[in-house]
Amino acid sequence: MASQSPTIPADRDRLGLMKVGRQVRERLAANPTAYRVPSEEVELWAIGDFMSPAECQKMRDLIDATAKPSVVFDLDYSSGYRTSYSGNVDANDPFVKKISRRIDDLLDIESSFGETIQGQRYMPGQEFQPHHDWFHPDTTYWELEMNRGGQRSITAMAFLNHVEGGGTTDFTELGISIEPKPGVLLVWNNAKPDGITNPATIHAGRPVTAGSKYIITKWYRTKAWY
Repeated sequence: MASQSPTIPADRDRLGLMKVGRQVRERLAANPTAYRVPSEEVELWAIGDFMSPAECQKMRDLIDATAKPSVVFDLDYSSGYRTSYSGNVDANDPFVKKISRRIDDLLDIESSFGETIQGQRYMPGQEFQPHHDWFHPDTTYWELEMNRGGQRSITAMAFLNHVEGGGTTDFTELGISIEPKPGVLLVWNNAKPDGITNPATIHAGRPVTAGSKYIITKWYRTKAWY
């Protein structure tokens, strides 16, 4: 096995990442609607028509009602690193609960492992620069997050509208660029099959050049999140 960077503990939450990753891998392998994106470096799937046009519209309305300038834990909007607007939609809303449970069931993950669904809205010029969804230890929030649910294991992200220009989701080290298509759900494993967090999952929300872009994201941990 290749040596790990000394700043990233190779074994932190490793067993949990292996377990959740294996569950999702087996679940989606048995699902004919789940398309495995060809890559030897990352486990990435796309599921078409996961949300209907009416559901996408309803979720966009909820995002518009809650969106505020985005932050990235210890970075604020003014840094320019993430210039979208975002907000956690009401987890107790029956519609949100329905969509959230649908994602849980698709992936075969305990509902308690999932964070609250976050909605994001990008207008022309707005973006989210390359980043990982998993937590890095050299941050102010490392111990807090690791103690309130553990490492982020799986990311599930749904596109909610057609984008007139730009707004692709790019896995920057892999040359994979995914165009937003309404109702499509992307799912990826933030770790390798051996449970080590995967640097190749670095990705970016490229700037919107025309129109707007709406997505929802749900992150899963290695144990119950609170």
